[in-house]
Amino acid sequence: MVPVVDMTREEFEDAVRDALDEIPEELAAMMDNVVVLVEEDAPPDEPDLLGLYEGTPLTERGEFWAAGSLPDRIFVYRLPTLAICEDREEVVEEVAITVVHEIAHHFGIDDERLHALGWA
Repeated sequence: MVPVVDMTREEFEDAVRDALDEIPEELAAMMDNVVVLVEEDAPPDEPDLLGLYEGTPLTERGEFWAAGSLPDRIFVYRLPTLAICEDREEVVEEVAITVVHEIAHHFGIDDERLHALGWA
């Protein structure tokens, strides 16, 4: 995927950090056992993917879930995001949307509901 916008990995990671800083404190405090990672490329079978949540949503965790569970992972994909955006401002906006979208999955909100809320 060829990036349209020239943005270093560090600058992109800053945009992800800024998006995370915009999450309301009360929601951020409820996030449990989740890490946010920046990757260059999306999985080969979904090259246009901008983000991905891997894990067990909070709404599906039972009492034995925590025993030996690895952290949930939220991936934000740099090159696919840069490829669809026209400028840095659009990258920052798209990163924020992607971060909110994937965090919503952590809270058990599915794509259908996200579409209805305008976050897809």
